[in-house]
Amino acid sequence: MKQRVASHWEGAVLVCAKCSRRVGGGFGPKGKTRLAKLLRKQPGFGKGRKARIGVVESRCLGVCPRDAVTLVDTRRPADWLLVRPGTAVEAVIARLDEGGAQPA
Repeated sequence: MKQRVASHWEGAVLVCAKCSRRVGGGFGPKGKTRLAKLLRKQPGFGKGRKARIGVVESRCLGVCPRDAVTLVDTRRPADWLLVRPGTAVEAVIARLDEGGAQPA
């Protein structure tokens, strides 16, 4: 018998771990924090099943942009974001909330 576990997720944000490594973190006040870690600390975002939006670091997504991190919002899987290092996490969240997939 299969078991189910409920979550409160409305969606998830996939963050390419390979891109994050290539830019050396690149986010936060000192520019050394990974984007996924910063997103998880924002209200409504998180790693656990009680978060509104789950943040998951994935394996390579195959885009491999120069000097950017690839994000996929599962609520809009056709539009991927390329986020440059140094972009404020608030700007990334605003793009995710508005549904825009223009580079941040």
